[in-house]
Amino acid sequence: MEKDLSSYRKSYQKGALLIKDTPSAPMELFKRWFNEADRILPEKENNAMALTTIGLDGYPKSRIVLLKKITEEGFIFFTNYNSDKGKSIDKTANVCLSFFWQELERQIIIKGKAEKVAPNISDDYFKSRPIGSQLGALVSNQSEVIKNRGELEDKLQELETIYKNKKIERPKHWGGFIVRPIEIEFWQGRPNRLHDRIQYQLQANKSWIKNRLSP
Repeated sequence: MEKDLSSYRKSYQKGALLIKDTPSAPMELFKRWFNEADRILPEKENNAMALTTIGLDGYPKSRIVLLKKITEEGFIFFTNYNSDKGKSIDKTANVCLSFFWQELERQIIIKGKAEKVAPNISDDYFKSRPIGSQLGALVSNQSEVIKNRGELEDKLQELETIYKNKKIERPKHWGGFIVRPIEIEFWQGRPNRLHDRIQYQLQANKSWIKNRLSP
């Protein structure tokens, strides 16, 4: 079935991004934009981001994950290390993160290298999760083929009984990754498709250079 989308049009005119108004380091601008998204769009899941990895089959693959911590070193999310994305990162650490806040007409695109966080960071976050989410990490062999949903629900019910009134330890195959950025691009929609694009690139001395890119 064909569907012609060529008539879809939207004029972007909610903001501007001038290089003279940007800080010397990108994390300051990231936090500013993220805080604005949280303030203006409190009902949205503003920490949702697309994570793109290079799969074991050589193809790029993107999926939505949740950013859980922002540090000066990078961006932290949590997952099953045995999942498709976990195995992909283990083989190829180069990844991309993308945020899109449609209502603000803004994107942020981050290229970087992913690595596992220290075990104590994963332990602390796992303890903060609701019990159901903790058990979910035990139930799911993420990305593996299963017969049906009943298989998951039966296993969850079994574990609820086993761990009733017991502390749930973080499974070793579950934890965090930090993406340490080497390039961050901030994109602000503008009229006539002449969007503002400011790109930061990390230098060998750990400083950043920034440039305006043509839309």
